[in-house]
Amino acid sequence: MSFYSHCMSILSTLKLGKSSTCNQVIGGISSHDAGLIAEKWMCCDICVEENKVCKCGCKVVDERLIKASESDKDGNLDDRYRVKSDSSFLHSVINMCGMLIGLGQLSTPYALENGGWASAFLLVGLGVACAYTSHLLGKCLKGNIKSKNYTDIGQEAFGTKGRAIAATFIYLEIFMALVSYTIALNDNLATVFSGLHLNIVPWIHLSKAQFLTVLAVLVALPSLWLRDLSSISFLSTAGILMSMLIFISVACTAAFAGVESNHSIQVLKLNNIPEVSGLYIFSFAGHIVFPNIYKAMKDPSKFTKVSIVSFSLVTMLYTSLAFMGAKLFGQGVSSQITLSMPRHLVATKIALWATVLTPMTKYALEFAPIALELEHVFPTTMSSKLRMLTRGSIGSFLLLGILGLALSVPYFEHVLGLTGSLVSVSISIVFPCAFYVKIYWSQISKPTLALNLMLISTGVLLSIVGTIYSSKSLAKSMQRGHST
Repeated sequence: MSFYSHCMSILSTLKLGKSSTCNQVIGGISSHDAGLIAEKWMCCDICVEENKVCKCGCKVVDERLIKASESDKDGNLDDRYRVKSDSSFLHSVINMCGMLIGLGQLSTPYALENGGWASAFLLVGLGVACAYTSHLLGKCLKGNIKSKNYTDIGQEAFGTKGRAIAATFIYLEIFMALVSYTIALNDNLATVFSGLHLNIVPWIHLSKAQFLTVLAVLVALPSLWLRDLSSISFLSTAGILMSMLIFISVACTAAFAGVESNHSIQVLKLNNIPEVSGLYIFSFAGHIVFPNIYKAMKDPSKFTKVSIVSFSLVTMLYTSLAFMGAKLFGQGVSSQITLSMPRHLVATKIALWATVLTPMTKYALEFAPIALELEHVFPTTMSSKLRMLTRGSIGSFLLLGILGLALSVPYFEHVLGLTGSLVSVSISIVFPCAFYVKIYWSQISKPTLALNLMLISTGVLLSIVGTIYSSKSLAKSMQRGHST
């Protein structure tokens, strides 16, 4: 989910040893992945990584910000207390759109076909709701200069428990998203190399696609050992190109490949809505990065407009892709649109390779927040080499565990739907509303309170029902897989 060239400069500002960055909030967000990295690079984290005592002056800056925050209850701070930010309105829109467009786009045609064309109203409705909750996060950040990221807002609202819950959901989403990426990698590798014959050693009980997936993950594994995060910034840029190529390839197939788009779509398949809602909400998951986008803006007062424009564009893209894929392939549409495209087309080959390469650009970026969190656990006396060895080993074991889980549960649509229902709906809808209501309880009007309580109730309902349905569907698929 890395979608704009500015990521190079972001990760370069995170480069180890650059103490001058300590007095600035990140100047932009590269993606869901890079945003998670940026979220963790707060002041002394740079010195923690360098295994040295902090001499960056961050403590002084933080004390000034806290003092300023306490002296200004409305959040209208003197300019000398504000963090330097240079992201324009257009740049912020690009950042937010780029972060939102990712793995979810593969499943929108499948979701529309299985939910009926009326489920497009659910897709649009969730887009509107997520745009609103993005606005709420901006309101929470405006009121407290000490809040720099998603977990800070959770702590402001509900104390250490709020921070712990928010962090738990963030890391759970990282884990489940990586499982989904690896499943997509396995599925698309099987199609890319469908004509390849491999003589696999008999005692290795793996199919051709599984064997190739293991090799692909092993190729990506060394990226987890990189100590300098700026050296993996090119991976974020690659993610941008891959996601754009997938959409363009599908559009070219619809426009120029001669595939008849005459399949009918049922009005509504009510029984499938709980699981479809999980697929839809996953497509809009990205709120953990929005505080970084807010902090990077020259004029944060325009953050709400940025949210409206970004979610409008992304919702239109998802809706058009959903109808395009559903009309092209009808009931035969795969949970990943790339697997339904005619294999002889050049556009298909491009889309397949883009989907194969995308997961390989994600592993190091997604693991980075966990790696940086580990730095706080290590004793200060631990050498840099031992830190890298420990961190790389833990990352390798986690990735191999993700690989094993993905090969054991190769059901992309069910895992993605479960991720959306179990995790994404809370991060994108329930938590932002709950944070806002708790922080501004004495200030919000009754209609606003009613709206937020309704969104919280709806989100909880979608989460519970969607998780149950997705879990049942996953269990049934696993049973069928074991019986064959």
